[in-house]
Amino acid sequence: MKKILPFICVSCAFLWPFVSSRAEEKILRAGIIGLDTSHATAFAQMLNAKNPKPEFAGVRVVAAYPKGSADIESSTKRVPEYTEKVRALGVEIVDSVEALVGKVDVVFLESNDGRPHLEQLRPCLKAKKPVFIDKPIAGSLADVVRIFNEAKAAGVPIFSSSSLRFGKNTQAVRNGSIGAVKSAETFSPAHLEPTHPDLFWYGIHGVESLFTVMGTGCETVARDTTTNGMIRVTGKWSGGRSGVFREDKGYGGKAVGEKGEAPAGQFDGYEPLLVEIIKFFRTGVVPVSPDETLEIYAFMAAADESKRLNGAEVSVKDILAKARADAEK
Repeated sequence: MKKILPFICVSCAFLWPFVSSRAEEKILRAGIIGLDTSHATAFAQMLNAKNPKPEFAGVRVVAAYPKGSADIESSTKRVPEYTEKVRALGVEIVDSVEALVGKVDVVFLESNDGRPHLEQLRPCLKAKKPVFIDKPIAGSLADVVRIFNEAKAAGVPIFSSSSLRFGKNTQAVRNGSIGAVKSAETFSPAHLEPTHPDLFWYGIHGVESLFTVMGTGCETVARDTTTNGMIRVTGKWSGGRSGVFREDKGYGGKAVGEKGEAPAGQFDGYEPLLVEIIKFFRTGVVPVSPDETLEIYAFMAAADESKRLNGAEVSVKDILAKARADAEK
């Protein structure tokens, strides 16, 4: 609880105008940065629907800044199509992040490329706008550290998460359905993007599921491959617990706890994540702590280091310490 108190206190500063606006039946205005991912169009469609679900009523995407990546073709080629889809929902297309933050109350940072996220985030922090940062939160672990440091210094609440975190089965395990989790294995696709650490781009989905059921406390990471050549990463947690992420074509997994076993890691669509984002925008309370997100990305960065060292165990603490030092340069 202590870790999120600074953000809760911050929420008091910006929450009152939002509460007043809702009481007057005014709209909580949302903006989107980056129209190069299906997440952006999915969120806009759900929020700007003619008859939105009760959880989304009173929140509307009013502005979007399209540019997300300068050099990743899979991202840049989507921008024209997604821009027109969002424009058709009544969203104003603007030509800069600075223009966007002047028109909105809260921000979805959706750029598929994690590398420009820090630069794109800074105008939002300056304008004191709460931000959800979609995966990957950044293009390097050092930038993940910088993002949380700058948000804390600005007194602005932010969080990042894969949609896989909020799957029904995964949340049931997180909330104690099988007692304390002793071990888990999750899997997801892990398409690679050369500009990012291997698991940041897509493996984050399965890794996020793993940490959702295991929690923090991963001490070492070792990476190898399965018999069919897929990525496999084994983590050792404090207390003798263990967790495995492996690459696969689908999403899923299993957790073993004190009271039995349960499925985990399934994909239940984007709506459960959007529900949590809207709660965050309305309250200022982050559903995923900075410490947990930092450890998730340190786990993935350590997996790359283990690959470089031919599968040797790598200390998560050491990887994070190096990133913190790099972030100060």
